[in-house]
Amino acid sequence: MNLKFRRALALTLTVIVLLGAWTTSFEVPARDSLQAGMKRALVAFAAARTLGAVISVAQGTQIDIKPGGVGVGTTPGQVLQPLNQLVDHFATAMLAASVAFGVQLVLLDFGGSQAVALLLSIAVVGWLALTFLQQGRYARWLQPVLVVLLLARFAVPLTAVANEALYERYMKGKHDQALTLVERTPQEVASATPAVPSRETMRERFERWWNGLPDLKAGYQLLLDSASGWADKIVDLMVVFLVQTLIVPVGMLWLTWRAARLATASPWRGERAAA
Repeated sequence: MNLKFRRALALTLTVIVLLGAWTTSFEVPARDSLQAGMKRALVAFAAARTLGAVISVAQGTQIDIKPGGVGVGTTPGQVLQPLNQLVDHFATAMLAASVAFGVQLVLLDFGGSQAVALLLSIAVVGWLALTFLQQGRYARWLQPVLVVLLLARFAVPLTAVANEALYERYMKGKHDQALTLVERTPQEVASATPAVPSRETMRERFERWWNGLPDLKAGYQLLLDSASGWADKIVDLMVVFLVQTLIVPVGMLWLTWRAARLATASPWRGERAAA
């Protein structure tokens, strides 16, 4: 890489970074993307809490038979415990996803502040000056600071825009289908849960205990069998938000870090020989 090309490259990168440091054009779509992601996570969290409440009611249904003062009780809804635990984990994951989007919004505000823009401008202009003076040793000292400032300014907006693009292209259909089913499930759970009469004579209670308890347990088992469909959708939703709040942000952060290091380090290799 000859000296003229390195200087032209450094000048081009400096202009791009200066324009990006002070412009807010890409912050608007980034903020909209993060707010949309947070809203989706909160809606899923609300659906999870509603479903969990319905399952908890069905799970806690207890039958008490007390003929002659002798108490006998059972809680057949305990077979729903695995589903209740799955929904609890789902709600926790959706709350964590909401927090993750909120943290990214805070980082977006920090990276878009005038203080970061000013520090980045000073750092990149100093890097350009060292490029023209061919002071590679001093530039290597400046490189970590410049990389950190580049990440602070550009990593979150780029991640948010890329995240939303990937969601719209590959995950929106799965998310909408899964969320629709999860939101509809509480009514299905309530209708599928066997009803226990609140007022019965002692004879009716004994007959139901003697003849109807197997049917009651069978009703809960039917609910468990039908739950496999919406349980799969819950897992699908958890995967979608895991990709959006962990895999894509970490991947984009790594790519941005690598690009920043290469852009700020490559001009200094072998400059003494070229000079």
